[in-house]
Amino acid sequence: MFALIFVLVALAAVVLPDAYLVFGPLRGHLPAWGSFVIVLSSIIILTGLACGLAGWWNDTLMRLMFGLLMCAALPKLAFVLLSAPAWGRSLWLNCAGLALAFITLAGSAYGFARGWKQLTVNRITLTLDRLPAAFDGYRVVQISDLHVGTFGRDASFLHALADSIAALDPDLVVFTGDLVNSRPEEIAPFTEALSRIGAKDGVMSVLGNHDYCLYDRHSSPDGAARAAQRLVEAERTLGWQLLRNEHRALVRGSDTLYVAGVENSGRRPFPSRGDLGKALAGIPAGAATILLSHDPWHWRSEVLPDGRADLTLSGHTHAMQLKLFGFSPAQFFAREWGGLYAEGRQRLYVCTGTGGNLPFRLGAWPEVVVLELRIAKR
Repeated sequence: MFALIFVLVALAAVVLPDAYLVFGPLRGHLPAWGSFVIVLSSIIILTGLACGLAGWWNDTLMRLMFGLLMCAALPKLAFVLLSAPAWGRSLWLNCAGLALAFITLAGSAYGFARGWKQLTVNRITLTLDRLPAAFDGYRVVQISDLHVGTFGRDASFLHALADSIAALDPDLVVFTGDLVNSRPEEIAPFTEALSRIGAKDGVMSVLGNHDYCLYDRHSSPDGAARAAQRLVEAERTLGWQLLRNEHRALVRGSDTLYVAGVENSGRRPFPSRGDLGKALAGIPAGAATILLSHDPWHWRSEVLPDGRADLTLSGHTHAMQLKLFGFSPAQFFAREWGGLYAEGRQRLYVCTGTGGNLPFRLGAWPEVVVLELRIAKR
């Protein structure tokens, strides 16, 4: 119900500003072609939405719709919200509305031009109650949601990412899902760059909802499953340890730290194929455990009640690739959408993504997370 209400509000935000401008203060002052120019972006957005609902959907259409939404519909909405209450009565508010529209347009343009490649490094120090002494100061680098298909064939960002990770000298790199947008072939131009990502204890990864290749058209009923298997093979070719409801033990002297990974575990419409019990089976009671789970919804729904994972690392939300003054629209859809969360001794870090399925980011810049683990002081 909330999702339906959100969609209706979003549609109103696209349509109503055009209706106000054309049939309100500008009525009689614009030629027919001028009115058409004003409403053209909304026509394309609504047509694209209708095509998507009918099953005629592709990445180009999605990017066109989103670009028009951010660079046309949103500036119009900003102008109308500020100027409409005082149209014809306050020149200052009208000018302020126009200024806000230009600021909105400039911010959106920056998000498309540079923001989605503005790589940032976030350093977090985490105290874990059950961390073995030998792992005090252990550094885990988390990356997530690369969506490499968005980069076309330009590998420069991923080479810069590999260089950035190497400079951090991590003990372990983890990737928390969504390597591609919809098909395994997207990986081919980036094999060299991705294989350069490494750490002392290697790279461990899990699958995200996009990695099951469910968002592509297939010629046979098992097409998605076969495509997902090709992606699994490609990921392992990179030298990454893909955890599919399983775990690995990291040993230093007489101390052991466990890293477990589940397949995507999300609420509808996202696939839920994780088996937490299987992933943690065989880990000794009370052992320090890091869990990789793509969708942060899984943490509150199953991981917290289970109680065995000290630290869960997730992605998925991207912070909807937009965050201003600490606010992101992702807050409407996810209780845990970005950053660090804690319940008792259990921790969750939600990486807001290192790539994105759209070439846009504003405020929620591409993120590399450095988690330095520390033992609890007694």
